[in-house]
Amino acid sequence: MDSEIIFETVKLRKEFGALVAVDDVSIKVRRNTLHAIIGPNGAGKTTFFNLLSGNIEPTSGQVIYKGRDITHQPVHRTIHFGIGRSFQITNIFPNLTVFENVRLACQALGADNFKFWRAAPAFQKYEQRTWEVLERVGLKDRAFTLARTLPHGDQRKLELGMILAPDPEVLLLDEPTAGMAAEQVPELIALIQEIQRAGDKTVMLVEHNMNVVMSVSDTITVMHLGQVLAEGTPSEIAANKEVQTAYLGGLYELNV
Repeated sequence: MDSEIIFETVKLRKEFGALVAVDDVSIKVRRNTLHAIIGPNGAGKTTFFNLLSGNIEPTSGQVIYKGRDITHQPVHRTIHFGIGRSFQITNIFPNLTVFENVRLACQALGADNFKFWRAAPAFQKYEQRTWEVLERVGLKDRAFTLARTLPHGDQRKLELGMILAPDPEVLLLDEPTAGMAAEQVPELIALIQEIQRAGDKTVMLVEHNMNVVMSVSDTITVMHLGQVLAEGTPSEIAANKEVQTAYLGGLYELNV
């Protein structure tokens, strides 16, 4: 296997009864790149992400991560392999502080998970990592704020921090800007780019905001009716007439 390929699917398929949500999808994701998955509603993007992260099992096909077949590994195992996942709906602990949310995410994958009665110094490494993560996502000054009181944009940053806490190699970000005010989007996208460009992260992104996708992606895969319709650079996808027709009904132009 090409060492530059960190994630690969081989004829990945998911059927829900008579509905084929993901239809023999084969893609390759290069290490340390930002790879976007786009397509109209019902194209199978989120189901595809659920297959990659182990949230659901495929009907057939393979998911290969760093040369290893992880097709039937459950989500709690894929996290340990170095795969972090966000969801369309913000997934945080609303009644805990920002700091507690990230610290729990740090501890969850450590040797001290569920060891609640150990002496406080035993958890010092997790607290140190928590401060590092909060600094990185720009929430250090909100550390002791209850998560539910954060603006939606900051809740998205917090969720990103929780994903980053165990230092995964791959981030699967499903609609990270969903529900955000337009003025909040550039800051979050810049943060995602900064994390990816640090050189040790691969980001896979499902995103409906085409301006975002075209400006930040190295590679774009277009899905339609569960299949791969096209794949290429932003400029190649923008110029693809088949994508124009299938994705936007020919009504709009995709601009780079």
